[in-house]
Amino acid sequence: VQLQASGGGLVQAGGSLRLSCAASGRTLSGYVMGWFRQAPGKEREFVAAISWSGGGTYYEDSAKGRFTISRDNAKNTVYLQMNSLKSEDTAAYYCAADRFTAAQVMGRIRPSYWGQGTLVTVSS
Repeated sequence: VQLQASGGGLVQAGGSLRLSCAASGRTLSGYVMGWFRQAPGKEREFVAAISWSGGGTYYEDSAKGRFTISRDNAKNTVYLQMNSLKSEDTAAYYCAADRFTAAQVMGRIRPSYWGQGTLVTVSS
């Protein structure tokens, strides 16, 4: 599975961005999908995950209520809608996929497939 993330950019605090992750080479059906991020000088951290059906979503605490993960299996694409952005959300965001896991543990494993990062910069 090849993953291509896009949608990052510069936004003011309080603004919104929608990230997209398009897959090629294989359908995303059956794969748990997730978003991770890595801020400068920090380790990569889990942000959100979604089950293969889209019926289950899971978020890191700081993302709850502000971010929404969704997927369109027909388009082989996963999204991360980010609202009420804060300066601490500044990071490179990575999408990831794994087939042999559950969405609720996506944050505790290292997924098998990764996209390249898309940079989100939130100015205060």
